[in-house]
Amino acid sequence: MKWLAAALLVVVVLLQYRLWMSDDGVRELSRLQQDVEAQRVEDERLAERNQQLAAEVRDLKKGVAALEERARSELGMIARNETFYQVVPPRTAPAADAHTRTAAR
Repeated sequence: MKWLAAALLVVVVLLQYRLWMSDDGVRELSRLQQDVEAQRVEDERLAERNQQLAAEVRDLKKGVAALEERARSELGMIARNETFYQVVPPRTAPAADAHTRTAAR
């Protein structure tokens, strides 16, 4: 009876060792769960992007407003009855800035 108990104990220890320490055990399960979660997050991000693209396609097929907006933003186009004004900030000369700084001291 002692031998049977000892043999069973050895079998249990070996199985536990394989479960916890081998590459196919708990460590692999944990790694796979992390991979699944990362893939789930990526899938959600891509699904949201697909919804945005589908909405944009619907807008482009449906009306002229989306086409006009895209032509303005991406191609820089203007309508026939519009006037384009470009506001440029004033440039300051580097020499004038240096002279102003030394005069202020």
